[in-house]
Parts: sequence; C-alpha cells; structure tokens
Amino acid sequence: MGLFDLIRSELIDIIEWIDDTQHTLMWRFPRHDNEIKNGAQLIVRPGQTAVFVYKGEIADIYPPGHYQLTTDNMPVMTTLQGWKYGFDSPFKAEVYFVSTRQLTDLKWGTPNPIMLRDPEFGPIRIRAFGTYALRAVDPKALLLEVVGTDGEFGADDVNVLLRSIIQSSFADLIGSSQIAALDLASNYEQLAAQLRDRVVEKIDDEYGLDCPQLFIVNISLPESVEKALDTRTSMGVIGDMNRFQQFQMGQAMTSAAENGGGGGAAEGLGLGLGVAMAGRMMPGAMNPGAMNPGAAPAGVPAGPPPPPAATAWYVAKEGVTHGPFSPEQIRSGLGSGEMGAESMVWSNGMAGWLMSKDVPALASMLSAGSPPPPPPAN
Repeated sequence: MGLFDLIRSELIDIIEWIDDTQHTLMWRFPRHDNEIKNGAQLIVRPGQTAVFVYKGEIADIYPPGHYQLTTDNMPVMTTLQGWKYGFDSPFKAEVYFVSTRQLTDLKWGTPNPIMLRDPEFGPIRIRAFGTYALRAVDPKALLLEVVGTDGEFGADDVNVLLRSIIQSSFADLIGSSQIAALDLASNYEQLAAQLRDRVVEKIDDEYGLDCPQLFIVNISLPESVEKALDTRTSMGVIGDMNRFQQFQMGQAMTSAAENGGGGGAAEGLGLGLGVAMAGRMMPGAMNPGAMNPGAAPAGVPAGPPPPPAATAWYVAKEGVTHGPFSPEQIRSGLGSGEMGAESMVWSNGMAGWLMSKDVPALASMLSAGSPPPPPPAN
C-alpha cells in the first residue's frame, strides 16, 4: 500500500452521495474502517438528508447544505463522544444518505381476485392495478423500522411491503364502498384518493414514508363475466329481436343468391319467398294466442281440428330439385310463366317425374288460361 492509499484509508475529508439510480431510498457512505477527521466536509444535495449513526444510535441529521463538521454543528455526536471542548482527533461513525424526493412510476396490483358482492350481479371477482409514488419523510423512522444495517435500500426493497398494504387497503375500501361493478370506472379518481389516504395512514408514522400520488389504472371483471356483459350490450343495441331476425333472413337470402347455392332460393323459381317473409313479418300467425288474447290455452281444444295438409309439389329444373311448393305456389308459377306445360313435377304418390301437362291436377291449371283484358274505360 502506497503512502497516498495509507493516508486515504485513515482519514475521510469529504462525505457526499451522487445518486444516479433514480430508485434508491437510502445509501450508506462506504466508510469501512476509515475515520472521519475533524473539519471534514459534508455535502448534502437537494432531495437528500444525511444521518449520522454512532454505535447503533442515531445522532445528528443534516438537511441539504454544505457543512464543515465541528462540535458546533454536531451537538448529538459531541454528547455521545463526550467532547466537551471540541475534538482534535478523527472519529468513527456511519453516515446514511436518505433520498427525500419522489420515486415515481411504481406499480401495484392484486395478484388474486377480490370477491365482491355486487348489488346487480351478485358475488363476482374483480382485479385491479395501478401506479403510485413514494417518498421518505422521516429518515429516522425509515432507518429504525425498515432499513436496519443495509448498505443500500431501494424502492424494490420496499415495494413488496407497499404493494401488500395497498392491496389490503383496496380490498377493505372496495368492499365497504358499495359501488356497483358497472359504476367503478366512473369512480376511479374518488376511490384512488380514498385508497391513498388509507395507505398513508399506515406508512407515515410507522415507516417514515409518504405516498404523494396513487392511481387506479384499471378494475377488471373475469373474462366470462365480460363476455356475458358484451352479449347483454349487443342485445340492447339490437333492440327489436323480430326486426333483427327479419334483417338476418334478408341478408341470408341475398348471400345465397349471390353465391349460387341454396337450391330454389338461389336460382329457381322464387316460389314461397313471399310466404316465408310473411311468416317472419307476422309472427302472430305462428302463435294465434299472441294475436288473439281470447284464444284457448295450450292443450285445450278450440274448435274443429285443422284441415289436412295441402299436397306438396317438387319441381325439377336443370337437374336440381326445388321445393316443396304448395298448390297455390305451383298455380302462381304456372300463371307467371316460371313453369310451363313441360316442367317436370313430382308429388307424393306419383311413380316418377311427369310433365305438368300430364298431371291432371296441373293440366286443369294450364287450361284455365289468363283472363281477358279489361273493357275500355268510358
């Protein structure tokens, strides 16, 4: 060891902390076995506080400033050391620098869901997360209760403690607030302010810390509940379900026609579309009781039984079977020219496909012809 190193190992004449970590709460000056000499320079920068600890006891505390250590500005150390008339020899003491500025962008969250009895949905689970800021306001309490003898103490070391306090306080707050789950988002600011007050109450005196800012970024419901809410919202947006079903049916028919699929709906005769649309637009026809409040209840006979079902007809066109069609629809098709005398038809009971003109029931429709034109107007 050279002469310079020997002198440096024996005496310390400048004590300071240059903090470039942005997240350090406390840092101990690395004195080791070195001694602090009489008249040493102590530099405490803005946002710092220096604390001298002698034999396990907290001695003098220095706010920001530039000090030359003498008995005049070290009253507690002077008493502990027994200096009566000043000191000439070096002394040993631990020096801690505490950061008093805000440490920001610290995160908190609920690792497990919090059970909540919601007035609308009943028992549900919620999660929450946010950010907070931390600041040391009582260096003495921080050293005694949290730091101990650590050489360096940062936000990460206290973050576990703070997150636990925030989580516990949030659970108590959300349980007592009686705010419906759907109204939580509109109360983030109010809840965050109340949560901060609860947290500060637990950490200020006991740990010498302050929480200047605390924000609730999000409160979320379980994924299954969110999906159910999305479905409920969609139903509310749709409104009239009957009109929505009519719209869906129209969309489906348009799509089938454009894609060339769907048999008669795609390329055929157009027979029966009006009847199907009428059934959608007049749902009362499917439920006579809905149109007639005086109708007999289900299971109770109301008049004679319905007439036998009409004959169902099928039409073959270009190798594709279309149908079934009612006699009225077939009559409409023959009258409009969509079907002709040589159109191939089949119905239950027929041995095979026949032309329309060869089926007596349809031949009469062909021979009926069209009505003559109306007489001229007077």
